[in-house]
Amino acid sequence: MPIRHTPTPSLIKRFRLPQWLELSLMALGAFLLFLGGVSIIWAMVVPMPSINNFQSRAVAQSTKIYDRTGDIMLYDVHGSVRRTVVPLEEISPYIRKATVAIEDATFYEHSGFRPLAFLRAVLVNIGLREGYRGQGGSTITQQVVKNALLTKDKTILRKLEEIILALRLEKTYSKEQILSAYLNENPYGGTVYGVEEASQYFFGVSAKDVDLAQAAYLAALPQAPTYYSPHGNHRDALEQRKNLVLSRMKDQGVITDAEYQRAKTEKVEFRKEVESGIKAPHFVFYVREYLEEKYGADVVQKEGLRVITTLDYDLQEQAEDIVRRHALTNQQNFNASNAGLVAIDPKTGQILTMVGSRDYFDPTIDGMVNVTLSHRQPGSAFKPFVYATAFMKGYTPETVVFDLKTQFSTACAPDNLSEEDPCYSPNNYDESFAGPITFRNALAMSKNVPAVKALYLAGIEDSIQTARDLGITTLLDPKRYGLTLVLGGGEVTLLEMTGAYSVLANDGVKNPVVGILRVEDLEGNVLEEFEDDGSRVMDAQAVRQVTDILSDNVARTPEFGADSPLYFPGRNVAAKTGTTNDYRDVWIMGYATSIAAGAWAGNNNNSPMERKIAAFIVAPMWHEFLEIALKKYPDEAFSPPAPDPAGDSLPVVLRGNWNTDPSRGVHELLYWVKKDNPRGGAPDNPYSDPQFALWDYPVRLWVSQTVASSSQQNDVVIPDTPSMDPFRIITPQAGTVVQSYRPLTLTSGGSGVVRVMYYIGGVAVGSSNQPPFLVSVVPPDRGPAPVRAVAQLSDGSVVEQVVGVLVQ
Repeated sequence: MPIRHTPTPSLIKRFRLPQWLELSLMALGAFLLFLGGVSIIWAMVVPMPSINNFQSRAVAQSTKIYDRTGDIMLYDVHGSVRRTVVPLEEISPYIRKATVAIEDATFYEHSGFRPLAFLRAVLVNIGLREGYRGQGGSTITQQVVKNALLTKDKTILRKLEEIILALRLEKTYSKEQILSAYLNENPYGGTVYGVEEASQYFFGVSAKDVDLAQAAYLAALPQAPTYYSPHGNHRDALEQRKNLVLSRMKDQGVITDAEYQRAKTEKVEFRKEVESGIKAPHFVFYVREYLEEKYGADVVQKEGLRVITTLDYDLQEQAEDIVRRHALTNQQNFNASNAGLVAIDPKTGQILTMVGSRDYFDPTIDGMVNVTLSHRQPGSAFKPFVYATAFMKGYTPETVVFDLKTQFSTACAPDNLSEEDPCYSPNNYDESFAGPITFRNALAMSKNVPAVKALYLAGIEDSIQTARDLGITTLLDPKRYGLTLVLGGGEVTLLEMTGAYSVLANDGVKNPVVGILRVEDLEGNVLEEFEDDGSRVMDAQAVRQVTDILSDNVARTPEFGADSPLYFPGRNVAAKTGTTNDYRDVWIMGYATSIAAGAWAGNNNNSPMERKIAAFIVAPMWHEFLEIALKKYPDEAFSPPAPDPAGDSLPVVLRGNWNTDPSRGVHELLYWVKKDNPRGGAPDNPYSDPQFALWDYPVRLWVSQTVASSSQQNDVVIPDTPSMDPFRIITPQAGTVVQSYRPLTLTSGGSGVVRVMYYIGGVAVGSSNQPPFLVSVVPPDRGPAPVRAVAQLSDGSVVEQVVGVLVQ
């Protein structure tokens, strides 16, 4: 027979709860009984509101968003409320089923309250259970009570009132009446209330004619109407929630598998948003999304907030017109259909303008997408962050590297100049190379090869950290990026890039980018207010060195011309362009001390543009805007970089001389300085650096080619510090014959010379402020070419010399 085991008294005793826990549970039970009794008595006393209140109640006051003056209203979140009440039988069964499936699956079974759902929401919100914090576990009935009958107070008593009123409402009114009230009062975004108005607004049809896919979209919206808006930036999230609605309907058996599949794949067309009176729509929705994340959608939609933003609407209007005109021209000339622009006050971080597309209401270009928040590759606009990092490590603007076709991948031989993976040998934009060049001229003329070398010297992780310090948040994993980072290999946003450049404008002091000055509630209480929150994030000397280069019009003249859109006569403006290798993005970033402005042009569908640099496509638009902005926000002089305390003790290769020691031959920078300590002397063995052999090979090739083609010239060895008097051109000599496709080295010297500017055939080709005042250029034209050197002397006077050469 089976053996039965009976627990012994001692074993039973071992499993008894501790006495303190038993007493606690008894006390909790007594409290709950007491609370239940009080609740019953309270419920019997409180008068029951009429169902008519649901249909005729006044809509809560709207949130109003203003520009920085507080006088120009940009947007009334409700405005003139759009709401059309219809009977339940005139609402599509799909809408009813979809809403119940996603909001309250047991709506037809419960009595107004779901204790388990409520408990689950409580546990999530106090952190004892995983889930979406902020979820309420409320039934549809509770939501009707909350919206129509109760105050905005968020207290235990207020929640208890909601539960009891929901229970009583269920006993008094039918499920159909309650669902009808919910569907006619629910907010669907902006001024749209109720499913009839929402159906007309989004689809152009009555609620009774909405199909299954459309119904799923409508049911997806109420959780976060702004975030999920089909006119906003989160269409992917809306698609996911719509599909969740359909999945719930299928799982609950209210639609078939076939209906589910058809609705999931149906291409639903949304009507163009035509809300009247909205100004600066991209900025408005940027601000509104922030408000809803911080205060909740209910507060923003119903509690009458007054929001004073940072927007300068006068400047915004002009920016919108400029972007629209130039974008239409660019579409015709360069196949660039869209553009965006952001301006920020560097001293505060306040957004002054935000133009997210040429036309918010133009669906042919996805105009509602805010391109200032889109992730795009910045091209060479990222280079200043890298050079700044190099300067902080001890390199200087006069550091010389060789701009020559170079293989950077250690997986490939130095003479293998393939650009195919795993090799990496980038070109300059014009596929020409300048030979020895300073960091100053390389950055000013946006040379790619020197920039890649600067990134290696600065370090990828340290350069990304610099970008983060300046406010770039999108470069998450340094291991994802190689040396392509400096040419725009990572994705950023126009808003954050403009914020980063505003830190350069503010001498290295960062003010977080903000869009709001003040938020007040209905009673005038200040909920939040702008406060200065600046902090130094970058060494001032490095910032000033970068600014000095980006504002040096002479240094960039060989690439952009003396009168390019980057130049503002009589103004202190720094600028940097950026073009991605595939011509899908063109950028221009720039700043004065009073304003930072960034602009982007391209196509939202990521199709390529014409093969033109940013100066031709986006810079004219940016220039026109900044001309206007600087009249309202006058610039001041940039703080100049301080003299280097190391002075003449710096390695000469950091002082502008590439021919460091003629007795040892001509070599790349890594031969003369240690990568991570450039001021600490020469490396014991430069070949121990994995990049040295790759960099030095084209230098030795360049030297041999230069010597071979210069039989009529002096030797390529150039004196370190020419100081003859009077001023004269050292190389080339008069009558020299040079090749049109090979670099021509220009040097000069004389007593008291502080800077030399060079011209060939009347065209400015570069400048230098360190002996031997070296500039290396490819001659612009064939035939006789006068080389003119203009020297500025320490006493302020100017002298010049001209020699003739023949370019063939």
